Amino acid sequence: MENNIPIQKKLDENMKTIKEIFIDCDDVVYREFKVGVKQNFSLAIIFIDGLIDQDMVSDFALRPLLEASRYLEPNPITIKDNLYNLIKDGNISASEIKEVETIDEALEAILVGETALLIDGYKKIIILSSRGWEKRSIEEPQTETLIRGPRDGFTENLKTNTVLIRRRIKDPSLKIKMIQVGKRTRTDVAVLYVDDIVNEDLLNEVKKRLEDIEVDSVLDSAILEELIEDNYISPFPQTENTERPDSVSASLLEGRIALIVDNTPFVLILPATLGTLMQSSEDYYTRWTIASIARIIRYIAGFVAVLAPGLYIAITAFHPGLLPTRLAFYLASTRINVPFPAVVEAFSMELTIEFLREAGTRLSGPIGTTIGIVGGLIIGQAAVEAGIVSPLMIIIVAVTTVASFTLPSYEFAAGLRFYRFVIMICASLLGLYGIMLGLIFMGTHLVKLNSYGIPFTTPFSGIGMATGDLKDIIVRLPIIRLKYRPDFTFPKDKKRNK
Repeated sequence: MENNIPIQKKLDENMKTIKEIFIDCDDVVYREFKVGVKQNFSLAIIFIDGLIDQDMVSDFALRPLLEASRYLEPNPITIKDNLYNLIKDGNISASEIKEVETIDEALEAILVGETALLIDGYKKIIILSSRGWEKRSIEEPQTETLIRGPRDGFTENLKTNTVLIRRRIKDPSLKIKMIQVGKRTRTDVAVLYVDDIVNEDLLNEVKKRLEDIEVDSVLDSAILEELIEDNYISPFPQTENTERPDSVSASLLEGRIALIVDNTPFVLILPATLGTLMQSSEDYYTRWTIASIARIIRYIAGFVAVLAPGLYIAITAFHPGLLPTRLAFYLASTRINVPFPAVVEAFSMELTIEFLREAGTRLSGPIGTTIGIVGGLIIGQAAVEAGIVSPLMIIIVAVTTVASFTLPSYEFAAGLRFYRFVIMICASLLGLYGIMLGLIFMGTHLVKLNSYGIPFTTPFSGIGMATGDLKDIIVRLPIIRLKYRPDFTFPKDKKRNK
């Protein structure tokens, strides 16, 4: 499509140009009609069937326009001016009316669900707000269920999602800036921030990265996340994603930024750190002592998810002498009939769990859950009875899998699963020394990782160690004690409680 196609005075020429661009687009609707006392003046509207609310266009635009135009003078010289003024003066009750001066601007409006009104003799096109496509109702998030807390979740509709945030933060300082990304999809992205809290350097960096995107399509927030993050090679996420409006609202009030992408219910929150990825919104809806215990359990679960299979391989194959005598004899007795070395045993069971996890994800809810539970029980029992793996290996794999599910962030848990296999390989080569080398490698990677200029390991190093951010990371202090916003975002207004 050409750029900056000018609007002609003659309606027929404009209609011809638009029809040539929309050739073979059968869902584009064209309606031409006559107005005026003698029905001697031409108008046309263009819209895409299914993207607009036709009742709105009919009742609040066409009907008032046709009724008011009956009384216009039939003079062909003045009727177009009178008709144009009739529309501008509010005889059309559309919620938003604007003018565009090029065909391209009109096409962009039509493609997002607006209605274009063309007037014969005028070199402008009037755009009427008429979006009204089908959308999913607000439901409880499927990936972040809580025992106590709000039950509403984001949908695929951007406007609905911004309203859910506005309902929670009734402050004019909450800003919503719209940006389009993707040359062909022209996906709307809403940048949300609290103006008197957010750090200007962080905000400018995020806007710059969004403006620098040059791709054909951005169909989901996951694609946008990969395009703007610091290190797309890393298995660890540098951006949070959530379906919960309360999580986004709380993050905005901490000085962070949210990106809402049209057509996806997952909202991005940035910057993200190791500490924020280990938090859950439910931590603030339960007693602070219980929430603190839950957080400590998550950190322990993270270490278990990474190290348990590797430790089994290292101790079984290289360092059995580290075990108490009775435990060493028991471990040896359970492996008498196992024909494979510990590393093959561990890898086979871990891969089986990954197969079950992937199968459960691809199948529908009840079926996927059944596959995971029944498949795990049957395969595990059969493997032990056949002597392929030891009972202790089954226990370790089960505990490791459960531990990974305790982490609030699915993407972060997936990154730990990746490093679990790295640690297993290191353990099979050098035993405990290999595990130490693997942990050093992972730790070095985490320390070097940044999230929009913020160290990923905050607050365990750098900024966080020099401030009070640790008060709300491993444990959660009572709300009344959390007087200051996290320092890692460098907020303008640091104090949140008196």
